[in-house]
Amino acid sequence: MELRHIRYFQAVAQTLNFTRAAERLNIAQPPLSRQIQQLEEHLGTALLERSRPLQLTEAGRFFYEQSDTLLKQLEQLCENTRRIGQGQRQWLGIGFAPSTLYAVLPELIRELRRDTELELGLQEMTTLQQIEALKSGRIDIGFGRIHFDDAAIYQEVLREDPLVAVLPVGHHLIGQPITLERLSKERFVLYPANPRPSYADHVLALFANHGIGIQVSQWANELQTALGLVAAGLGITLVPASVQQQHRADLTYARLEESEAVSPIILSRRAGDISPITQRCLAIISTINR
Repeated sequence: MELRHIRYFQAVAQTLNFTRAAERLNIAQPPLSRQIQQLEEHLGTALLERSRPLQLTEAGRFFYEQSDTLLKQLEQLCENTRRIGQGQRQWLGIGFAPSTLYAVLPELIRELRRDTELELGLQEMTTLQQIEALKSGRIDIGFGRIHFDDAAIYQEVLREDPLVAVLPVGHHLIGQPITLERLSKERFVLYPANPRPSYADHVLALFANHGIGIQVSQWANELQTALGLVAAGLGITLVPASVQQQHRADLTYARLEESEAVSPIILSRRAGDISPITQRCLAIISTINR
C-alpha cells in the first residue's frame, strides 16, 4: 500500500462517485478504479459497496476516518519539516525513561513549550535506547537512570533519587523498618525486562553489592505495569522516590534504611554538542535543578 492509494480512496469516499473523484484527482476513471481494487486486495476486505449510489462498507467507513486523521498528521509533519528546513522553526528531540517524568523533565517541557517556534519531539525510551538515538541524531537530549561509558556521549547526574519499596496494601512489612535484607526474602516484580542493561540491572546490582540476591517472580516492561502487578499481589518492587507523586490507594511506599539505595537521574547528550537549542536546554535544566 502506498500513499497514493490512501489519497485516491479519500477522494472516492468523499464524493461517492468514481467519475467526480477522478476529475478531482485529474486522472482517468479506469486507473482510479484499479488503484482502489489494489487497496482492497492489500487490506483483504471490501471498502466500497459498488451499488447505485456508491456506498462505504463498515470497514470502508473505519478506514476513511482513520486515514483522514493520518493524512492530516502527515500534512502537519510536512509543514513543520518545511518550516524547520527554512529556519522558521526549531526541532528538539527528547528521550526519557518513564520514571523521570516525576522529576526535572516536566518543568523543562513546560518551559520549552512557551516557545511557539519550537517543535518538541518526546519519546519514551530506556537509557540504552537513548544512547543509540543520540548517536544516530534522532534525539538531542536524554533523561535516564543508567551510566554508560561511551566516548560519543556525555552524561551528567542531575540528582540522586532515593529508592522506596512498593508494597501492596496489607503487606506484612508495612510499618516495619525496611532493609534490603528483608526485601530480599520477598518475591519481586522487576522492570524493564528488555532491553538490557537497564534500571533492572541497577536494582540487581544494589542487592549484589550487599552480598544478597532477590527472587524475581514477574518481569514487566513498563513502570505502570510493574505497579499494577504489585497491587495485584504478585510481589514487591523498588522505584525512585519521585514516583510516589502518583498516589494509588492499592499501594504503599516505604522508605529504605540504606542511604546508598538511590537511583540517579542522568542527563545524556552528544559529546561536543554546542548547538544553541541544546545549550538553551542545559541552561533551563541548570536553573530547575538548583
